[in-house]
Amino acid sequence: MTARRPLPRRTRGRGLAAVEFALLLPVLLLLLIALVDIARALQAQMILINISREAASMTAYGKLQLSENAQTLIGQVAASAPPLDMNKLGMVYITRIMGSTSGGTTRSVVLEQYRWDDPGTNRGYRVSGYAPLSKIWSCSNWGGAGAGAGTCAVPSGSSAPVVSMMSGQLLDGEVIYVVEVFYKFNMLFQSFSVGGFSTPAAVTDFYSMTVF
Repeated sequence: MTARRPLPRRTRGRGLAAVEFALLLPVLLLLLIALVDIARALQAQMILINISREAASMTAYGKLQLSENAQTLIGQVAASAPPLDMNKLGMVYITRIMGSTSGGTTRSVVLEQYRWDDPGTNRGYRVSGYAPLSKIWSCSNWGGAGAGAGTCAVPSGSSAPVVSMMSGQLLDGEVIYVVEVFYKFNMLFQSFSVGGFSTPAAVTDFYSMTVF
């Protein structure tokens, strides 16, 4: 009867390394996906910041009336957002605010608000249905068709909505423009549950705001 020879030490070492690698591979893949998600998230946030800044600058220095130009302006800045798919996953709000003094107190009141809903190019809200609430002021009466699409019917006069944005800091009659950009960011690492453990939701609303 022939006795088995023990495996060489080098062969045993290779086998052990292969087993260790197989055990670590899922963890390494999860870390890789997480790093890719972080990089994509940082890129998306930087793009949103640039969009809000550009839109605020164009709004403040534009020669055309905002009421006639809002959808065109928003569409232009949204078109500069690749690789983000703003038409399906993004939303832009432009809010015009003015300082109004009454009884010695200056308040910030909303004069106009617009959201991306362009009937001319069929882009924005009418395509995505994505409209997270503005963090400045939430309109409850949006125009839904024709030239009024994407335009809020803001109450005027004594009924004008008062907001906290720069309250008491604006001079009487001083106007600012606030641009808010939202984006529904889809993570590569989708949520899952194992027993009593579950990962966070895989969709996050990214946000950027610029005041001009």
